[in-house]
Amino acid sequence: MSDCLFCKIIAGDIPAEKLYEDDHVLAFKDISPQAPHHFIVIPKKHIIAPSTLEEEDDAVIGKLFRAGSQVAEDLGIEGQFRIVINNGKKAGQVVFHMHLHFLGGRKMGWPPG
Repeated sequence: MSDCLFCKIIAGDIPAEKLYEDDHVLAFKDISPQAPHHFIVIPKKHIIAPSTLEEEDDAVIGKLFRAGSQVAEDLGIEGQFRIVINNGKKAGQVVFHMHLHFLGGRKMGWPPG
């Protein structure tokens, strides 16, 4: 999608500090980190939000979690991170390309919002 920030990152039109990439997903550091380790994992296919997923997207969703877990391990926060997925404007979604926030490196509070 031509006006999507994350699609532009995937295309290389906007720079990002990449942490992982394969044919299906991309992980990169968040530009406004909310924890010592804060990165985003996105599908390369433009999917607007979790509520717009289709059955054909099932495999890529698993890849998002596996890639994020691998990056967390590489960063030394394996098993000690929070994953946040916002769905819709009222839930805090700003970029309408599905993405997972992985946050770690500090104690997380509850409730989060």
